[in-house]
Amino acid sequence: MTVKELRQKFLEFFREHGHAIVPGAPLIPENNPTVLFTTAGMHPLVPYLEGEKHPEGARLASVQKCIRTTDIEEVGDASHLTFFEMLGNWSLGDYGKREAIEMSFEFLTSPEWLNIPIKKLAITVFEGDAEVSRDDESAEVWKKLGIPDHKISFMGRADNWWGPAGETGPCGPDTEMFYYVGEGDPSQKSNPKTDSAKWVEIWNDVFMLYDKRAEGKYAELIQKNIDTGMGLERTSAVLQGKASVYEIELFTPLLAQIERLCGYKYEERLKEFRIIADHARASAFILAEGVLPSNLDQGYVLRRLIRRAYRMGRQLGIEGPFLSRISEIVINQMRSDYPELQDNKSFIMSGISQEEEKFEKTLERGLREFGKMSTDGKLSGKDAFVLFSTYGFPYEMTEELAKEKGIEIAKAEFDKEFKEHQEISRKGAEAKFKGGLADSDEETKRLHTATHLLQAALRRVLGEHVEQKGSNITVDRLRFDFMHPDKLTEDEKIKVEYSVNSAIKADYPVTWEEIPTEEAKKQGALGFFGHKYGDMVKVYTIGKGDDIFSKEICGGPHVTHTGRLGHFKIIKEEAVSAGIRRIKAIFEK
Repeated sequence: MTVKELRQKFLEFFREHGHAIVPGAPLIPENNPTVLFTTAGMHPLVPYLEGEKHPEGARLASVQKCIRTTDIEEVGDASHLTFFEMLGNWSLGDYGKREAIEMSFEFLTSPEWLNIPIKKLAITVFEGDAEVSRDDESAEVWKKLGIPDHKISFMGRADNWWGPAGETGPCGPDTEMFYYVGEGDPSQKSNPKTDSAKWVEIWNDVFMLYDKRAEGKYAELIQKNIDTGMGLERTSAVLQGKASVYEIELFTPLLAQIERLCGYKYEERLKEFRIIADHARASAFILAEGVLPSNLDQGYVLRRLIRRAYRMGRQLGIEGPFLSRISEIVINQMRSDYPELQDNKSFIMSGISQEEEKFEKTLERGLREFGKMSTDGKLSGKDAFVLFSTYGFPYEMTEELAKEKGIEIAKAEFDKEFKEHQEISRKGAEAKFKGGLADSDEETKRLHTATHLLQAALRRVLGEHVEQKGSNITVDRLRFDFMHPDKLTEDEKIKVEYSVNSAIKADYPVTWEEIPTEEAKKQGALGFFGHKYGDMVKVYTIGKGDDIFSKEICGGPHVTHTGRLGHFKIIKEEAVSAGIRRIKAIFEK
C-alpha cells in the first residue's frame, strides 16, 4: 500500500464512521507560545478538547504535518524522523474507549482496510499507579475483539500515558498498537514489553480523561475525549514490509540523489544518508512557513538541521552546498498535498543554499579551532560558546563532534555563558519542544485579537492586496507576516498604529458565529482560502452593525472587547522574502 493510499484509506474509513475531515494546521502554531512547532494533530484542537464546540461536530479526523526535535539524536535509526505526517481521529465528548478501540481494530484488521493478521499485532495498556487506576476496561475490549491475553501488556506512565503536553492540561492513559517486525510469526512469549526490538508501535489511542492542575493533582475532565495518532511513514513501512521508514517511496528518490552526489551506496552509510534526507525534508517544510535560519526559536532549529545535514554531506565527501537539490525533490514530490511548498519554492531553495554558504565559510576554521581547544581531551563551556557565537556551531554539533572524539564538555559552564548573552540554551529549547496546550491567558488573547486589528488596519492603509501569510504569538509579542511589495514608510507605520489604536479606543465587541464556509466568503470574511476549510467555520467579527472593523475566519481565542487591549506599538518591520513583509508588535505597558 502506497503512502498516498494509506492517507486516503484512513480518511475514508473515518468519514464512513461519521467523522468530519478537517484540514491540518500550519507547522507553526499561531496562538500557542508554549511550543515552537505543531508536534501532534491535537494542537489546533485544544480549545475543543477543553469543551468549546467545533464547527464540524464532535467526531473529527485529519492528516497533520508535524515537527519533533526531542528525538533528533535518534534520527538515523530505522524509525525516527524530524518531520512526519500524523493520521488522527478525535472524539470531542462523543464516543469512548470501547468504540475508539473497536474502530482501531476494524481499520487495522479488516480485509477492506489494512488487512493486518491479528497474530502480527500486540497491545499495551496502562498498568495504573497511585493516582490513576489500571486500565482493565481497555484490556477487556481488546480480548473480546480477539487479541489473546499474552499479546496484551500492562505498562507504566513512561509507555502508556499521554500528556499533558505542557505542565498542565488534558491528559490520560493510552492504549498502543504494535506490529511484529521479527522473523516469521511471533512466539507466545514475544510482546512489546519483553521483546521490544521485534515490535514497532503504529497507533496510539489516548483517553483524555483527566486535567492535570498546577499543584500536580489530577481532576476528571467534564468532557471526556479520544485523541489518536498513527504515524504515516512508520505504518507505511510496516505495510510495505520495509526494514525502515527510509525505504518507503517518500525517501527513495532522496537517497538516490544523495548516492549520485557522493558516490557511496545508501547501504554503506545509513546514518549519514538518513540524516541528510530527513533534515532536507524538515528544512523545506519549515522554510515554507516563512521561517529563516537564526539563533532563536524556530530559526535556531532550522539552522541546526541545515548545518547538521551539511556536515553529514561533508563526511560523505560532498563538496559545497547541495541540500537544496534534495529539498527540490521533496517539493516536487509533496506539492500536490502541501501546495505551500510550491508556492514558496524559491524562498525554500535560496534559504537553504544561503545558510549552507554561510556555514561553509566558517566550518573549516571552526573545525580547526575545535581541534586546538580540545587538545587535552576536554572542552570548556566558554570554548563551546565561542564555537557557537563566532563560528556558528550549534551547541549540539559541538557536542556531536566531542562525542565522536571522546571529548568531555563542561556543559554547565556553556549554559551559563549562553544565559549571560541572552541566547537560547538547549535546555530552554527542549522545554518548548515538549509541546503544550494553547496558553489562553489574557495576554495571548489580547495579542491574538490584535493580529485581526492589524490585518484590517494594514488593508485600510496599504490596500486590499494585503493578505496574511502567517503569524506567531508569544506571551511578549505578536509577529505578523503579510503580502506587500515595499518597505513601510514611517508615515504608513504611524497610520497603521493609529488605526489599530482607534479600534481599541472604540471598545468594539468581539463576537463569533459558526456559518458555512461559502457564506463566510460571501460576507467578506478574511481567511486562508488557499488552505482547505471544513464545511462549517467559525467567524470572528470585531465591531457591530454598520461599524465592522474586522471579520475573519479563525478558531480563537479572543478578548470580548477591544478596549481591554492596551496601547499597540509596532517595534519592527522587515522583509521576510520577495513580496512578504513582517511586523513585530507589542502592547506598551
